[in-house]
Amino acid sequence: MDSVHLTEISQHPSIFELNLDCIMTSDSETAQGSFAVKIFPSPTDLLESDDHAENAEHAADVNALLDELAEEYAPPARTAIVMPAYNAAETLKRTVDAIPPNVADELILVDDCSQDATVQIAHELGLTVVTHAKNRGYGGNQKTCYRMALECGADYVVMLHPDFQYDPRVIGAAVEFLKLDICDVVFGSRIRSRREVLDGGMPFYKYIANRALTTFENWSVGMNLGDCHSGFRAYSRRVLETIPFERNSDDFVFDSQFLVQSAAFGFRLGDIPVPVRYFDEASSINFRRSMRYGLSTIGVVMQRWMHRLGLSKSALFEPKDPGSDSDEISV
Repeated sequence: MDSVHLTEISQHPSIFELNLDCIMTSDSETAQGSFAVKIFPSPTDLLESDDHAENAEHAADVNALLDELAEEYAPPARTAIVMPAYNAAETLKRTVDAIPPNVADELILVDDCSQDATVQIAHELGLTVVTHAKNRGYGGNQKTCYRMALECGADYVVMLHPDFQYDPRVIGAAVEFLKLDICDVVFGSRIRSRREVLDGGMPFYKYIANRALTTFENWSVGMNLGDCHSGFRAYSRRVLETIPFERNSDDFVFDSQFLVQSAAFGFRLGDIPVPVRYFDEASSINFRRSMRYGLSTIGVVMQRWMHRLGLSKSALFEPKDPGSDSDEISV
């Protein structure tokens, strides 16, 4: 609910009109509406009374009533799944088909100038499709994903790669941690044991790099995550509205920047296990880009410490300036 207003009806000083900007009717459709509630004594009576203790008690009762009504008539929270896509035609349908029913209100695919039939298949599947006129990179794709999710009114946003690598069955569990206000950010951890992840197909050098970088980031930023480099992530709306992600890189290091920013801005981070698959069609980066990603991740952590110590300010860790971080997108 956006807001609740009490308006005194002049003829009846103890009756107030409760205007709800958005209430849910019996058939679950959103409607504008208002109704009258009777409150004894009225706020006018309270102002004229000399009994401050009684005034405070009645004011508390009114506030409790308003809170109860706001909770009862608030529209249900919306969840959006965003999929940053590039040449995902071979795996997109399998990914969407594996998403459990009723876990999301909006499925958004952002295509980063694919050379295959990704866009056509996305339309056939009934997804909300956004296309980039030119390739903007993995980070640039995510920026569009999150802008679109915010624009559609999502309260919770899940990033799911459309390459069928991450198991979509855990989406509901991840979002539930956000709804229960236990976490602000939930990561899907691919690594429960060394044997499991290596048997699942993760290259050995990537496993070693993941363990080293995750340990370094946890120790340096004050976290305790099992996998800091997962591509499965869930965010509350407040996180996306707070973090200046538009200032981040358009490359793969976007993920590391967002993680360190989440910790720097004081959000609560947690993770859940997520089964993964490694196969030819699953997206991956080569050894050279992996090395660049690793070094860039270390650089992001150092940027955070330099900023925190006041040695070198970074815009990545400065509050978002409303209206300054916007890009046009082609829908």
